[in-house]
Amino acid sequence: MTDLSDLPPARPWRSSALWPAAALLASLALWGYAVTHTDVSGLGDFGLVGALHPAFWAGLALLTAGFWLTLRGPYRHPAWAPAYVVGLLVMERATQAVVYPTPLYAWAWKHDAVVDHLLTAGRLQSADVVGDMAVYDQWPGFFAAQAALVKLLGVDSAAQFMAWWPLVSSLMLLLPLLLMYRTFTEDRRLVWSAVWIFSVANWVGQDYFSPQSVAFALHLGILAVVLRRYAGGTSAATRTSGKDGGPRQAVWTVLLTLLVVAVVISHQLTPGMLVVSLAVLFFARHYRDKVPLITTAVIFLAWCLTAALPFLSAALPDMLRSIGDIGGNVATGYGATPTGTGAVTTSWVARLLSASVLLLAAVGALRQPVLRHRALPLLLLALAPLPMFAASSYGSEMIFRVLMFMLPGAAFFAAAALLPRARTLTAVEAQGTRPEPRRFVWLPLLALLAGTLAFVPSYSGKDRISYFPPAEVDLVRQVIDKAPDGSLVVAADRNYPLAFADYWRVDHYWFLDDAREHVDRIVREPAATLARDMASVEAPGRAYVLFTRGQFADSEMNGLLDKGQLDRIERSVAASPLFERVAGNSAGSAYVLRSGTETPEPKEADR
Repeated sequence: MTDLSDLPPARPWRSSALWPAAALLASLALWGYAVTHTDVSGLGDFGLVGALHPAFWAGLALLTAGFWLTLRGPYRHPAWAPAYVVGLLVMERATQAVVYPTPLYAWAWKHDAVVDHLLTAGRLQSADVVGDMAVYDQWPGFFAAQAALVKLLGVDSAAQFMAWWPLVSSLMLLLPLLLMYRTFTEDRRLVWSAVWIFSVANWVGQDYFSPQSVAFALHLGILAVVLRRYAGGTSAATRTSGKDGGPRQAVWTVLLTLLVVAVVISHQLTPGMLVVSLAVLFFARHYRDKVPLITTAVIFLAWCLTAALPFLSAALPDMLRSIGDIGGNVATGYGATPTGTGAVTTSWVARLLSASVLLLAAVGALRQPVLRHRALPLLLLALAPLPMFAASSYGSEMIFRVLMFMLPGAAFFAAAALLPRARTLTAVEAQGTRPEPRRFVWLPLLALLAGTLAFVPSYSGKDRISYFPPAEVDLVRQVIDKAPDGSLVVAADRNYPLAFADYWRVDHYWFLDDAREHVDRIVREPAATLARDMASVEAPGRAYVLFTRGQFADSEMNGLLDKGQLDRIERSVAASPLFERVAGNSAGSAYVLRSGTETPEPKEADR
């Protein structure tokens, strides 16, 4: 099928390239000015949203308008759409890397520690050596690759480049998305609008330095290969060339196998999602060859029964209990209790953004019957992750992962809702090139603009939790560097940089992970209770307790302990003769349990 977007431009593109180039350059110039005039030293409840210079919002709005009008207007040289999308990814995913002097996310710092462990140990290790962290050695693909990259670049650690990983991982998604969408349409307006919507709706934060970021790109790559090389009657490439055979088909099978292996050895959840997606396509008879499904299922099962068996054996009881508990699996994600105006507002903006894209996708599927028929596999892929709600809570994150895996298909049909009905070349020749009604230009533009602007609070609205200033990094590093082997570092929770640093020689304990009864006991008698908890550390190890701004922000904004309770705990430790202050700066303080001191017995009420 061909429509107006595939016709040659009304006039040579060189003569009409001035304003698209000017709009793109002006928006990037506004972005550059904004990030150099944004102060993140005192983030409030709205995170980066409250700190951004107004020029950022002007640049983002100009970029969105330029993209839409360039895509829909007569200035249709194919270079403009990708240029604007790359500009969007720079503004979306590189802003934090530029304005923050240290990498975001405690989980990214945790993954840096795993890479450091591989570089230090030189091999994978089991649970009897590294305890619960052995799970990362059972899915080592991403970490081994990053360890090799650290050596190749000659840097000290992955922390020196992981701040830029969101941009890198987002750029990695472009090729598989384009291959998937181009399988079902030649309308570049639809293709690039879908890529744009995917980018602004992908706020769930899985693009950071993590196995999920790479596994998701590989997941989309596998689906793109399957849809283009194994599809049954929907792909233009398939219709013209037929099903490959002989050596050529063997090449595609080898490529597919390599991609599947890379996914399986890197991440726990993504292979399961991939098997479900391939099964849905196969049993709906939307590709002919059963090789992709069988290959993926066999490799996944083989890994689970060998390298990953120790973790799965221990986790299986909890996994079985969560099967079918849809309410519980969803509630552990969106059922969290954010506190404060900023946390509540940004949470609702994120929910509304996702709901709007899913609603647009439903509208697009209903009002574009031709696309609904031709691109039914994308619709099936958007629906395929839904049964995972019944499988597990995945550490309270299943709803976010399901949204992410639904998004490629949903974005395609959401983009279709913003475009007029597809028209064949015959219809165009019969009707002429009449301009589209103005409502098909301005109403979709407003919708696209609203979604693009909503991305920022959805993605960066909780940066007060995610950002760790250099002083906080320095404080934690001081403690880790001076801690002897066998030491224990205690903190309220794990939301601080280097929270897993040197985990193969230093233990870590976060008391907010304990039962509520024990947390209440710490609030009542902070110093004495913590001293008893830390007293079992044997020499030469030492026991440290750490207070940092990142812990306080996470506890407050997620409704765990309020600032008054946390301040009381810190004051009690600071005043107690059981502890000695060993480090401190503007981001927090650290104390060590004095050697040779006797810890008080618990009161009768606390026994």
